[in-house]
Amino acid sequence: MTEKEPIMIETKDKLIVALDVDDARRALELHEMLRDCVGTFKIGMQLFTAAGPEIVRRIVSLGSGLFLDLKYHDIPNTVAMAATEATRLGVSMFNVHAAGGREMMQRAADAVAATAAREGIKRPAVLGVTVLTSADQETLQQLGIADEPQQVVRRLAKLAAAANLDGVVASALEIEIIRDAVSDSNFRIVCPGIRSATDVAHDQRRTMSAGEAIRAGADYLVVGRPILQAEDPVKAARAFRDEIDSAMTNALAMNQPSR
Repeated sequence: MTEKEPIMIETKDKLIVALDVDDARRALELHEMLRDCVGTFKIGMQLFTAAGPEIVRRIVSLGSGLFLDLKYHDIPNTVAMAATEATRLGVSMFNVHAAGGREMMQRAADAVAATAAREGIKRPAVLGVTVLTSADQETLQQLGIADEPQQVVRRLAKLAAAANLDGVVASALEIEIIRDAVSDSNFRIVCPGIRSATDVAHDQRRTMSAGEAIRAGADYLVVGRPILQAEDPVKAARAFRDEIDSAMTNALAMNQPSR
């Protein structure tokens, strides 16, 4: 079988800003401020719990990409129904916990495809969450998992691919492992916990800078606090874009495949 050509992603679309705030008004202010230099915004549990699906619809209606980061993890039927509703919201991508197993992920992927085809709407990408960037070996041991994070990520990435998911959410430290485990060149890797070269890590234990992650082969980078808490969020977002663009340019100059 001929390998598919990799999907090329523009610099603006590689940066995803996490709207980790507690009300819709602030989220919309940030969106208005950043929309010219950021292609996609992430809504997670905090904002969704505070403002509900209406804030998702609002940002989608304004033309931006939307990553719905609710990490669905339940019985297969419940996750499939949630996936249907996420599709109807018009999001660009959303995620489920890969630890929910192959059937749960497969049912979600099937529900998304069926809903999009039946209702004539764009199909969002479905991503499997591997191991959270806040988790380390000690965290896994607390759960009775003896394997190292890298081994768990590899196993879950292969499971997500087998369940027809479009990609995974993982630490940038595991990109090479995922690319080795999954041969599909269009299998997307979304990396949270991204910082600039000068930022502190906060509660993220397995992180990389934006440039390092792009050079390693990340498709999308999720950035929250380094932009939201900056004195000038627009300047901070542009600095991340510049770092991404520089890494992509350097990769091309060295004849490395850029994504």
